[in-house]
Amino acid sequence: MTTWQGWQQFVLAPPPVPPTPDAPPRSREERLAYHSAFVTVRTPAMDTLATSMRTLILLGRHQQTTARPSLIVTGPAAAGKTTALLHVGRTCHLAHTHHAPPPRRPEDAQVPVAYVLVPPGATAKMLAAEFTLYLGIPTTARMTQTQITESACHTYNQVGVRLVLIDEIHRVNPRTTTGAETADLLKDLTERISATFVYAGIDVTNTPLFNRVRGAQLAGRATLIDCGPLPARLGNKHPFTDVITDLENALDLQHHRPGTLPRHATYLHQRTAGRIGSLTRLIRQAAITAIDDGTERITKTALDAIRLDHHAETQHRPRTARSRTPGRESTR
Repeated sequence: MTTWQGWQQFVLAPPPVPPTPDAPPRSREERLAYHSAFVTVRTPAMDTLATSMRTLILLGRHQQTTARPSLIVTGPAAAGKTTALLHVGRTCHLAHTHHAPPPRRPEDAQVPVAYVLVPPGATAKMLAAEFTLYLGIPTTARMTQTQITESACHTYNQVGVRLVLIDEIHRVNPRTTTGAETADLLKDLTERISATFVYAGIDVTNTPLFNRVRGAQLAGRATLIDCGPLPARLGNKHPFTDVITDLENALDLQHHRPGTLPRHATYLHQRTAGRIGSLTRLIRQAAITAIDDGTERITKTALDAIRLDHHAETQHRPRTARSRTPGRESTR
């Protein structure tokens, strides 16, 4: 998705569709493919990001003198930051193409959204090259950073980019000379490209990106969206259980009992530490296993047998789950 062609394929691809009562049953291979892709469940952070993004795009639409307000999506690993970023980007793209008249010529087509991934150890020139790579802007090894940046800014404004999504922003470290130059380039791009910038990174507020003069400039222009773990309970609401219910309703298993997964919400919250990425992976993997072994349902025993990411397994897996004997566990 770090090229315009790849982004278009992502945006225009039909999303996975949950089973409906009146639809014919899908084959085993179709259901395996469905659970591999699976649906995107909306979370409170995703809703907040979408609302804030729409507001800031309107706020900065006619701003000319300084950089437009931006957004930063922060949170731990596997908390759903990239999923949220891509979801709002896809929504913005589809909304723009729905209202904009079709171009008369292919070269007149607009590009409403750009998605850029910060490469590891990125220099300012490397990051500028990522911007040109997305649109296929021709560059040569002999071009300077200034020339590449000038070409990127001119083309982005020419094709009407309204939203720039920058992922893995935590890889920028302004404490190093290279990182400081990269941070300065980001500031320069936000002032020269007529678009709203949305960044995503792991625990951004705890990184050098928010420290000292350069960090103060970024913090002074950006609204923070916390994409942290979902709480088990928030007042009278149960956001984590609500997400579990939505995921269960999207399953395509022949013998799964509705309500099974929400009953194990406490266990699932301990198991995943409330991280939406870990939760989705756990349920998807359990569904694929259930299809593969023919049980066609997800039980607590089946969930406990699945190995998650190392962080979840070493820090948040319930002690009782590690010590149980599989043959003695309840399958309810």
